Amino acid sequence: MSSSLDKLLANPRVWRGRDQAGQQAGLASGYPELDRHLPGGGWPRESLTEILTEHYGIGELRLLMPALARLSTETSSQDFAEPGWIAWVAPPFQPYPPALQQCGIDLSRMLIVRPRDASEILWSAEQALSSGTCAAVLLWPSVLDDQASRRLQLAAEKGRSWAIAFRPLAARRQPSAAALRLELHPGDKGSRVHILKSRGGRPAVVNNLI
Repeated sequence: MSSSLDKLLANPRVWRGRDQAGQQAGLASGYPELDRHLPGGGWPRESLTEILTEHYGIGELRLLMPALARLSTETSSQDFAEPGWIAWVAPPFQPYPPALQQCGIDLSRMLIVRPRDASEILWSAEQALSSGTCAAVLLWPSVLDDQASRRLQLAAEKGRSWAIAFRPLAARRQPSAAALRLELHPGDKGSRVHILKSRGGRPAVVNNLI
């Protein structure tokens, strides 16, 4: 295959019927309007999702809560004998248990990982993802280049886990192996989600979501 065709097929705006036909069912986000724009009808399983924001605390966690609550309480006979762990790697804040519990998160399935330095964030996330015991791994990396994102993607596939990396808006210009990349922007009537890249899908904008 020519390099020019490779580049064309790598463009997220190119739809490929083969990808759509074999698309794995997604994890319902809890927001039907968003699910309509995601291949598989929800968050992509066993893969890396990137959420880009100008700053933290604008609703990025609220966007994930319905899916995380489900993962923390439901048991899949295929993947886990009990609900998988929800691991938080290097969160820039202290998660507030009462709020998480109110959203339906089973606190007994939560793990907070505090690496000693930034260099250990990616390593910790990769180990958690590939362990086969985590249903989801949230991470706040200081740096995430293309090679590191590929390693996270492979670890998510190996451990059948969902990786969610929170990154600044400037990362939009950087290449990434993530199956899904989106931007979250606050608005007067609710947050706006801009889907930048969606494997098997197309870019889209969802307004007034949360």
